[in-house]
Amino acid sequence: LSFPVISRLSSSLTAPGNNIHSGMKRGCALNYVLCAVCTATVFLTLGISVLYLHVPPSPRLSPTTILLWVHPFGVFAPLPDCWKQFQIHGCTITDDKHAYRQADAVIFHHRDIGIGRARMPTEPRPRSQKWIWMNHESPTNSPRLQKFDRVFNLTMSYRMDSDIYVPYGHLIPVVNGSGSLDQTTSLRRPSRLLAWIVSHWSPSLARVSFYNKLKRYVNIDVYGRAGKPLKKSIKAVLELLRDYMFYLAMENSQHTDYITEKLWNAVRAGAIPVVLGPSRQNYERLLPPEAFIHVDDFPTVEELAQYLNKVKQNPDLMKHHLSWRQNYSVHLSTRDELYCKACKMVRRTRGQTSEVPHLKDWFCS
Repeated sequence: LSFPVISRLSSSLTAPGNNIHSGMKRGCALNYVLCAVCTATVFLTLGISVLYLHVPPSPRLSPTTILLWVHPFGVFAPLPDCWKQFQIHGCTITDDKHAYRQADAVIFHHRDIGIGRARMPTEPRPRSQKWIWMNHESPTNSPRLQKFDRVFNLTMSYRMDSDIYVPYGHLIPVVNGSGSLDQTTSLRRPSRLLAWIVSHWSPSLARVSFYNKLKRYVNIDVYGRAGKPLKKSIKAVLELLRDYMFYLAMENSQHTDYITEKLWNAVRAGAIPVVLGPSRQNYERLLPPEAFIHVDDFPTVEELAQYLNKVKQNPDLMKHHLSWRQNYSVHLSTRDELYCKACKMVRRTRGQTSEVPHLKDWFCS
């Protein structure tokens, strides 16, 4: 019973003209009614709370189907079970193009549609279907952006102002140091100064120009296509970097929020990243200020080299750059996570319509 109904019942039982005896009887009756209502309400509320806490969302809710139009870069990978992996209910991820008409949303990987490796759908778009633009490359390496103005409804990228924000990695605060990055640091005994792993080498890149200047003042061990051979695995990279005090985490181009696995590999291994990318302020949105050394912190390359040698010889300075690690662990994003986050957003925005009017202007800003 609602409070207005109870109020009306009380008024009728105590209305003028009723005798005192009958009024008392009716008052007692009212008390029993109120007690019964309160008791029922308490048990009902507790029951609902228990069900809400321990039972996953009802499968009767309309499920959401996300169609992955093409596997990124043409490399096939098994698709996730969003409930088992991320506790996101009611999501089906498929790469079967026959599901196009029934799909609630379609994910398009920019590189594949941008260079023409994959064609966009030729059938008309279903009325309520959302198209999601997915990209983890920098604007410099994202061709034909202007072609896709007013084509997509949602954006998914490393940019913090994306509709679906999925960075390459991020820090997670830990309690009592359990599972923290400090455990990695305490086990390492770096014997070498500075490493750089690079696959894309071009004299026109800012990072190559910077390397050529820095190597005049400090020894740099180079690995990858332009240096010593290295196995193509994360495990091999982390094992290598544990032998170094510093790592050159230099991006192939400098753009807002474009901070890739190069940084996170150094952080995971316990090496101090020396970064070249967006501004220091941009990096500080992801890391404590002492967790990295930005090339812009120094007026000249020579002064940066001098500081690296100073840190090497000064345990207090080294501790300054590493002590923050006891309070954090690292989470690295996966493609499975991207797809399931996209599904979660589509479910949350069901019935809402929007479009990205100026994709290139936004992404290059």
